[in-house]
Amino acid sequence: MTEEESPVPDDVLKSAKDQLDEEEITLADNEEVLHALSELTPVYENDRSYFVLGNYDREPIQRLNLVVDRLNRRTNAYAFRMVDIRGEWDNSIQKFCLIADIVTYLVGVAEKEPSDFLVEQGLLVGTTEFFAKSHVLKREYEDEEHPFGWMQDGVFELFDQEARLYRWRTEEDLVDVTDELP
Repeated sequence: MTEEESPVPDDVLKSAKDQLDEEEITLADNEEVLHALSELTPVYENDRSYFVLGNYDREPIQRLNLVVDRLNRRTNAYAFRMVDIRGEWDNSIQKFCLIADIVTYLVGVAEKEPSDFLVEQGLLVGTTEFFAKSHVLKREYEDEEHPFGWMQDGVFELFDQEARLYRWRTEEDLVDVTDELP
């Protein structure tokens, strides 16, 4: 690849540019977005890519990292989290959508703790393209029947109907359900 060639496929750059054109952003912001996309070269170099979403609090992020690690052990696969893409974006939903457009799978690790990926869950079920490539690993709690609330339960039900909801209680279970992902 020459220095002038981008590691990002033209169709992805065009898609990103089209989305960015809809927003009023500066040239510097545009450059930052394109630079972030170029950091995702492994997405294009592997057969499958996994954008792993979830809670970044101290304990839950360890389980998120466990999922990323298990997926990265697969041949020709690349898994990563949103924080793995450098840059401070003013619009994190825009960042999420651009990344979600180019990956093979979106994987949510759902726990009841605060700062879960609630906004992203709405985007996953509200966008046909995102929903079609999404899988959710839902933590089950022995002592609680409905720890997530009615709205999240509705999201989980949609994934369950499509056989893309995986339940786990322990980290060992989480490893097992991660291994079931395509």
